[in-house]
Amino acid sequence: LMIRCPRVVAEYRRRELTSEMDCKYDFVMLLATIAALAMHLAPLPQQDVLQGLRPEHPRLFLDRERVAELKVALGSDALLRKAVADATARADDFLDAPPLRHELKGPRLLHVSRACVTRVYALGLAWRLTGEQRYADAVRSNLLTVCAFPDWNPSHFLDTAEMSHAVGVGYDWCFAALDEEARGTIRRGLIEHGLEPGLTAYTAEQPAWWTHSAFNWNQVCNSGLTIGALAIAETDPRYSRVILPHAVRSLPRALDTYDPHGAWPEGPGYWGYATSYTAFGLAAMRSALGHDFGLSEREGLARAGFFPLAACGPTGSYVAYADVGERARRRGLPVLFWLSARYAEPALGRAERAWIATHPADPLHVVWYVPSSEQQVAEPPLDELFKGPVQLALLRGARDDPDAIFVALKAGYNAVNHGHLDLGNFELDLQGVRWARDLGSDDYNLPGYWDGRQDGRRWSYYRLGSHSHNVVTLGGAQQAVAGKAEFVAFESTPEGAHAIVEIRGAWPGTTDHMRRGVALVSDRRALLLRDEFELGRACEVAWGMTTDAQIELDGAHAVLRQDGKELSAFLLAPSGAAFGVEGAQREPPERQNTGVRRLMVRFDGAPGPCAVTILLTSGSESEPPAAVEVRSLSDW
Repeated sequence: LMIRCPRVVAEYRRRELTSEMDCKYDFVMLLATIAALAMHLAPLPQQDVLQGLRPEHPRLFLDRERVAELKVALGSDALLRKAVADATARADDFLDAPPLRHELKGPRLLHVSRACVTRVYALGLAWRLTGEQRYADAVRSNLLTVCAFPDWNPSHFLDTAEMSHAVGVGYDWCFAALDEEARGTIRRGLIEHGLEPGLTAYTAEQPAWWTHSAFNWNQVCNSGLTIGALAIAETDPRYSRVILPHAVRSLPRALDTYDPHGAWPEGPGYWGYATSYTAFGLAAMRSALGHDFGLSEREGLARAGFFPLAACGPTGSYVAYADVGERARRRGLPVLFWLSARYAEPALGRAERAWIATHPADPLHVVWYVPSSEQQVAEPPLDELFKGPVQLALLRGARDDPDAIFVALKAGYNAVNHGHLDLGNFELDLQGVRWARDLGSDDYNLPGYWDGRQDGRRWSYYRLGSHSHNVVTLGGAQQAVAGKAEFVAFESTPEGAHAIVEIRGAWPGTTDHMRRGVALVSDRRALLLRDEFELGRACEVAWGMTTDAQIELDGAHAVLRQDGKELSAFLLAPSGAAFGVEGAQREPPERQNTGVRRLMVRFDGAPGPCAVTILLTSGSESEPPAAVEVRSLSDW
């Protein structure tokens, strides 16, 4: 164990067994260590992984048959013609773009590697569809430039993997337009800067940590190396014969994380990144080899495309848990086309066609384009519960109504990759406004940003801790990193819906557990929130909601105003408490949160049962609707 998993063992040894929760945490860490070791020692696939390799180029995604299919469809599909025009215009912008440069931003080369990926897809697709040499020449120039770099920053292996992806696709797609000298130079650069570091990552005495990760680094690194190896498999097969077996063994660690409903623990922003690279890797195997070693045969992955659609509110903003970008909004997701085709889910294709009808299409929208069909598409339910490592309940007043109410409630565990201390966090859209919001990530280069231990510096940053989130805090303390939560109730009826989450281990020494319920009431036009817990000691109870709204206070009633709309907040329990307003501003180098406010309720909680009930409804009425009752969660 110490030889194979020293980082995990070191973390295990650092922990002090001071409570039952610590003991449980250490037991989980031990199990994780054993699982990591088991994966490292598991047998690799025995068959020749290159059996069935398509001998000619191109073999990655956009083979000759796919290009011919697209050209035929262009004659009758106006939306596809628009997508091709959008993609070609993007390629034209890159024809005179300045050369890429080997520049680090912090520890990362990501802005360079991602720029190379973007250029290669746009220019390569334009050449494949038009045959115009200028596009192939631009691909050649970009590939020769990056292959002349001193390295692809293997210390931050995402850079290496992304660049291997870009160079592999460019080499494969434009193979016929490259002379032998250029092919040789590009192969040598791909091997030296990408595939050789990849072999070391897999086969070193201490393999790279991402090989046993369950999160986005796994998909990006495994898939990027797979694409690079398959691109040159006929001339340099030894790289595929080492990389593919290791990738096939490593990828399930991340792919299993989608189970059972397709949600992604790192949030909807990282869902797009991780799932796109999942598709890149699996699609490369399927197009080059005719199969993906069964990796795509997963229930969670088959359902994954529905998650980002459900996690987008009527305002167009995503549910912003984990390190999602601030005010992250629905964007183009070409991978929905791939998922639609792979799993015969026409609803995903329909959703992405609707997107590109009103937004510029990405080149990958063309590569994976799914045409309209006459197949009947079922409407998704108003209310959805996504289970998995991180769980999400999503309740709506209506579909396709930008003013409808939408509430998201989060469960899971705080120690998840990119996680914040935010179990039970809620977000609220109503009247086309995001009233209750999550501030999102801060700067990844802040000192200690990735130190997620209980006393780690990560939690000193306002956006990552509990005090910036829409949760209850007790005694001024943040939630414990070891805290976990799961849904214990979920119900949806035509008149309304509710979800209840139970949070455990978040406030050791103060309360054993807390329950938070959210309910759509008043015919799905208002939100009722209730928190219940039993205090083991006297402490301050603080209920908070982060908002961009102006706030007017009147005791147990508050009116929020934003974008010309009004929202009323009623504090229904406990009696005698009142609303307050606090700021959320921070000093650099943290993001400053200018204009952000916190609607607060603070009161002294005595030992014993305690509850907070709040109603949020549109308008500025001074009295809550008479039909809304204050009831225990057990009576919901």
